[in-house]
Amino acid sequence: MYEAPSMKPGKTGISRIVDATLYSWRGFRAAFRHESAFRQELGLALVALPLAWLIAQDAVQFLLLALPLLLILLVELANSAIEAIVDRIGSEQHELSGRAKDMGSAMVFVSLTIAAVSWLAILGDRYFR
Repeated sequence: MYEAPSMKPGKTGISRIVDATLYSWRGFRAAFRHESAFRQELGLALVALPLAWLIAQDAVQFLLLALPLLLILLVELANSAIEAIVDRIGSEQHELSGRAKDMGSAMVFVSLTIAAVSWLAILGDRYFR
């Protein structure tokens, strides 16, 4: 069977997984250190995840409460990466740079909206039905 050559030479197997994990950890640390929005959203998740466990009546409800919180963190990491790339390119005003940053902000807003809708639906069903 033909196997295409790798486009990126480097480690494979367990050593690649270890390296990828270390890069991910560096990314988390950088986001925590340099992004106040990430710290705030992480704090929200750390408080709300145990609450989700207490509020949820079954596994599906728990997932509907917990996964949007993780989505917020995921999207904030992507937004922070976009901002870092744009800032690396240059500090001068450019329409495309502004558009990229605004779209990243919109991603975060949508993820927060998803979380709010999910939490309001579950809480409304559970406590105000």
